[in-house]
Amino acid sequence: MTDVSNRPRTWWENGSVSASLLTVVVLAGSLASDKWVPNSQLTLPLLISTAVAALVAAAGIPRLKALKVGQVIRVEGPQAHQSKAGTPTMGGLLVVPVGTIIGGLISLEGTAAQQLLAVSTITLGYMVIGGFDDWRSLTRQTNTGLTPRGKLLLQSLMGVLFLAVAAWQGWISSSVSLPFDWSLPIGWLIWPLGLFVFLAESNATNLTDGLDGLASGCGALVFLGMAVQLMLRGHTGDPALAGFCMAMAGAWLGFLMHNRHPARAFMGDTGSLAMGAALSGVALLSNSLWPLLVMGGVFLAESLSVIIQVWVFKATKGPDGQGRRVFRMAPLHHHFELGGTSERAVVPCFWLVTAGFVLLGLLLRPTI
Repeated sequence: MTDVSNRPRTWWENGSVSASLLTVVVLAGSLASDKWVPNSQLTLPLLISTAVAALVAAAGIPRLKALKVGQVIRVEGPQAHQSKAGTPTMGGLLVVPVGTIIGGLISLEGTAAQQLLAVSTITLGYMVIGGFDDWRSLTRQTNTGLTPRGKLLLQSLMGVLFLAVAAWQGWISSSVSLPFDWSLPIGWLIWPLGLFVFLAESNATNLTDGLDGLASGCGALVFLGMAVQLMLRGHTGDPALAGFCMAMAGAWLGFLMHNRHPARAFMGDTGSLAMGAALSGVALLSNSLWPLLVMGGVFLAESLSVIIQVWVFKATKGPDGQGRRVFRMAPLHHHFELGGTSERAVVPCFWLVTAGFVLLGLLLRPTI
């Protein structure tokens, strides 16, 4: 691995500068939508949520330190990460409720209010699952909390409850909207697909949460993209869910002020699972599975890198128990780290790639 510790830092590798630029980009996106898209009111929930989340995190992080909820770093990870041991985790407990409460107040009557309640509930439900997982990791002083099977079971139960309510209310379409006026009718398959989306997206955001500010920055951008594409879809869009997305984007921007490099706190599974659940709930209720797939391209790449790494290693494992590896280390961000790219550079690059996917998702948004 190339030693980059003594290399001069570029301006965009400064955590404060890159986080500030990202915040400006998200704010500019919401302002542009409010100016040029009819009925768009995205900036107010963004600003309120960002300010409240930043203040709550500032007050709460010292409490997390006092409770000694310090992150346990896995031994197999990059050695440079060992210095992060003891940094407070479970930061999602501080900001996820901020986003869901502010987002849930976007509409207080009718179907919109009911859908916001459902999305807020699934988001908080996954936060609780993540919190339980984080707490078990802390009490056991290992990097593993719940067993993979146990975590998937709890995630599945929450997802099934959400989908059952949505089916009862008739909120989810049996076809998937695509660009160019296309639509993919899949009938009853939307229900297993919906459960898969909850499991895949929440675990993808969980895997992305491996570097300071990486998941929070990418999440803020994807929530922005989901909100804007909903407003651009006109009568088929959903202003209430768009406002919820902006409240969640603000929550992660507020947290990013403390989570940027060098991080004062990590979101933990508490935050990362909740992020994926919120994105999945919004996508299912607004027929935005395609935009989420495109805009969450970094989340997808992180997941695929782990799947490919494990599959190839097992397929090529010899009598000595060793197999081939496609990546230096998975998830994908560690591959670049071990290739000599500093964490400070990997994170803004992944943000930039996410911004590109968001723009692509807006260009290829569904029209029906």
